[in-house]
Amino acid sequence: MVVGLAVALLLFWQTRTLILTVFLGVLFALAVSAGADRLQRWKIPRGVAAPLIVFAFVGLVAAFGSWIGPTVREQTMELRTKLPEALEKLEAWVQDRGGGVIATITGLGDDATPAARVGAATADSAGRAAVDTGAAAADSTRGTTAKPGVTTSAPKTLRDRLLAQIGGVGRYFLHALGSTLAVLAGIVLVIFLAIYLAIDPSTYRRGLLHLVPQRVRGLTDEILTAIAVTLRKWLVTQLIAMIVIGAVSTVVLMALKVRAAVPLGILAGLLEFVPTVGPILSSLPAIAMGFVDSPEKALAVAVAYVGIQFLENHLLIPLLMKQGVNVPPALTIVMQALMAIIFGILGLLVAVPLLAAIMIATRIITGHEGAPAAIPATKV
Repeated sequence: MVVGLAVALLLFWQTRTLILTVFLGVLFALAVSAGADRLQRWKIPRGVAAPLIVFAFVGLVAAFGSWIGPTVREQTMELRTKLPEALEKLEAWVQDRGGGVIATITGLGDDATPAARVGAATADSAGRAAVDTGAAAADSTRGTTAKPGVTTSAPKTLRDRLLAQIGGVGRYFLHALGSTLAVLAGIVLVIFLAIYLAIDPSTYRRGLLHLVPQRVRGLTDEILTAIAVTLRKWLVTQLIAMIVIGAVSTVVLMALKVRAAVPLGILAGLLEFVPTVGPILSSLPAIAMGFVDSPEKALAVAVAYVGIQFLENHLLIPLLMKQGVNVPPALTIVMQALMAIIFGILGLLVAVPLLAAIMIATRIITGHEGAPAAIPATKV
């Protein structure tokens, strides 16, 4: 049993990326299955409805990307050039308000005398000159002091440097190519999993039930039904929230005349898929870009993001999802941090739905064992 458990854990660790990708495919298949159920009522076969929904969604995303692509490309280049400048201005603003760390350590703050400042500057210049002179002397005498039989490192020729640079670029290109191919393969796997699972979900459901003993199949079926319903609502809600938050954030940033408003709004919409952490991460570059113009604009951007999240949590999400599972915020953050540390970005993406599924299963099992009934669900 110990050896079998060790082999199972090793196999899980080696295939962790595939397992998490399959979980994402199952998650999206739940939403596609809901759409296929609606189309089936209009006499459209599931074998046609499921691919139609998936490829229509992909087509809409591609059409939107091609329409807004030039603007995103132009503003993304501006974001790359202006974001370092914004960070420098933010750092300078913080140092102006806080007095600076270096001045505090050296004692040369605002209350230092002019003589002390001049003395410190002179000492610093002299020290740098001494170091430079010593380094130059060492370089000039390196070839004459070498002992016989000991080879010294000669300066690299231009050919050697070019070959080294080409080798580094090649390694970087191969790594980037491998990562890109892995991402594309994961996307294709999620798409086709969503299609096949949505076409005939009952077959896979029966197969999963045959893996458990007969005496607990009824309970397992109840758990699977509750998880499927809740995660389907959660996913549909998240997709709608992503579109709404992305559009509203873009409009607000454009109204505030923040540079690169379109890519920043798209980033806010994409990171909305990651609850709690995503909105915070999406607000940081927008606030930093506000510092390009003034601290007041950065403050206005921060207030706008807080207001958007407040309206989302108290108006949009309760309106879209009237019933779900109440996941404690502290537990959500811990789960996200744990999954991100262990599994990376994929773990961060699946942390909340996986936690919701575990909590639903736990509540149903404890309810059947005589524990108090589950608390009425409000939100995932």
